[in-house]
Amino acid sequence: MEGTASTRQLKVASELQKDLAEIIRSKGMAAFSGAMVSVSGVEISPDLSVAKVYVSIFPSSKTEEVMKIIGENSRSYRGELGKLVRHQLRIVPELVWFVDNSLDYVEHIEELLKK
Repeated sequence: MEGTASTRQLKVASELQKDLAEIIRSKGMAAFSGAMVSVSGVEISPDLSVAKVYVSIFPSSKTEEVMKIIGENSRSYRGELGKLVRHQLRIVPELVWFVDNSLDYVEHIEELLKK
């Protein structure tokens, strides 16, 4: 999160992360070509209209394929999210998806340390 995120932004982002994780989990690995997908973080704009959603994908070799699937289904995920947050939020934020490469980074560091 950016350093100036309000408490409300943090709470909304946390709730969105939990809800989106549940939506993704409910699809099952088969929906993502056998890859494991987890929502690792959400950042929300100050006006709560745009949510940056960070996903970890394992194995990382399927990243491109999974991101394509997520992109094609983003509208339906937003629709499902809308049902979950309709009592908390006036508008359902636009979802923008990003790959969280921190697991790859950790793996890379571990490999370097083994040498």
